[in-house]
Amino acid sequence: MNIPSDLKYTKDHEWLKIEGNTATVGITDFAQGELGDIVYVDVDTLDDTVEEGDVFGSVEAVKTVSDLFMPLTGEVIEFNDTLEDDPELVNSDPYNKGWMIKIQISDSSQIDDLLDAEAYKNLVQG
Repeated sequence: MNIPSDLKYTKDHEWLKIEGNTATVGITDFAQGELGDIVYVDVDTLDDTVEEGDVFGSVEAVKTVSDLFMPLTGEVIEFNDTLEDDPELVNSDPYNKGWMIKIQISDSSQIDDLLDAEAYKNLVQG
């Protein structure tokens, strides 16, 4: 299982790459493995400000549909359009080509509540 040390994580299995006031968000290697083959990524919150913990979209796998939860309050400024034709990138490359959204962070103090790689590893390994 791949858990890059330069990213932040949530208990809901999203990862964030924070660069200044912008964060790139996707789901973790663990999450894509639990979901199975991903067939569709739905994000209908582009250009909306979404509160931390609220649903920003969903990911559909062969067996299930799972909500995606906003890790930080912010405006969804970009959606990874590549996922419309290639949703399986979330499975094959969750931390690079399989990213889902970019957000403009509204409250950077919320970053302190995110998990580092070690804490996330402890969460998924129990």
